Amino acid sequence: MARIGGTILVAVLLMGAAACSDDKGAAESARPDDTVGGDTASTTVTEVPTTTAPPTTTAAPEITWETVVAPADCMCADGSEFSFFIKHADPTKVVLFFDGGGACFNADTCAAYKGEVGLSPERWARNGIFDDGDPRNPFAGWSMVYVPYCTGDVFLGNTTHDYGNGVVMNHKGFINGSSALNALAATFPDAEQLMVTGVSAGSVPTPLYAGMASDLLPDTRITVLADGSGAYPDAASLNGLTSTVWGTMNAVPDWPELAGITPDDWSFPELFIHAGRHDPDIVFARHDYTDDVTQAFFTGFAGVDDLLVLIDQNEVQIEAAGVPLHSFIAPGPNHTILYFAEFYTEGVDGMLLTDWVQMLVDGEPMSDNHCCAT
Repeated sequence: MARIGGTILVAVLLMGAAACSDDKGAAESARPDDTVGGDTASTTVTEVPTTTAPPTTTAAPEITWETVVAPADCMCADGSEFSFFIKHADPTKVVLFFDGGGACFNADTCAAYKGEVGLSPERWARNGIFDDGDPRNPFAGWSMVYVPYCTGDVFLGNTTHDYGNGVVMNHKGFINGSSALNALAATFPDAEQLMVTGVSAGSVPTPLYAGMASDLLPDTRITVLADGSGAYPDAASLNGLTSTVWGTMNAVPDWPELAGITPDDWSFPELFIHAGRHDPDIVFARHDYTDDVTQAFFTGFAGVDDLLVLIDQNEVQIEAAGVPLHSFIAPGPNHTILYFAEFYTEGVDGMLLTDWVQMLVDGEPMSDNHCCAT
């Protein structure tokens, strides 16, 4: 199993988490409502002729989000109340969406961490997959459970950690995410399809939650679409660090496949492997950019010059373990796409991302769309 040397990588992650605490790259700052430090940069979007229906002028359907106050053991990093949101539409088709928002590992980065407390899905102004009025949207008319992110632990933590200097973090992301998943299963028990997806930090845990969803909804067809985390490596020291400060080993499901698991085998890429072995019927997919500025920042100081090498290496590791992984790798420096307008125009090798996602949703045979050879 391929591994990346971790000492230097951990150091840069510690530095980078504070600088990128909102988890959005500078290249995305030209996009509406996504400013990072006041900087702007051009975006790279490959457009191809539209093969799906064009948008109409029909007014988008009215959307009402129900705010659900989570149980008391759920909380944000500062101990404040945690809530998630439910959109009630087609009860047989449901999206479980995990938002992004950075990570922290020590007193300095956690002191600077600003979780997205109380931010609702309405912040995305019906862009991307949140636009129910666009006929090109593969998820138009689907119900959705939207899980905000405010714990700095990519929804994998289950501990309270005292970092010193008065910095105490409630890394309860796993508790928060599990509460939202449980509510989804109770609210939509007859779901025929479930898409587990997320962006950036929220995309990291999607395979794990898909596996847990299969336990709660055994008759549901489950698909994963992870947006913006394909390059984060399997590094022993990183795995050990997150176990120590986030309590990730307190968030391991009681699956037979995981008996005796150690922190060294609980890496971000291996979540696909564990979930795929737990339920081979789950379909896994991911979207990444070749020059993703956020992921490149984290990995560049580890001596990796080519982000695409890590992206492809992770796919090789996952598929070598017997878990198929569909991938859509687009050119450019952007970080995520699912809640941006470019979701409808981006294409690789003549394939629109929206068409590719629609095939994923429909369970049609599909191939990887990889813009660049390594």
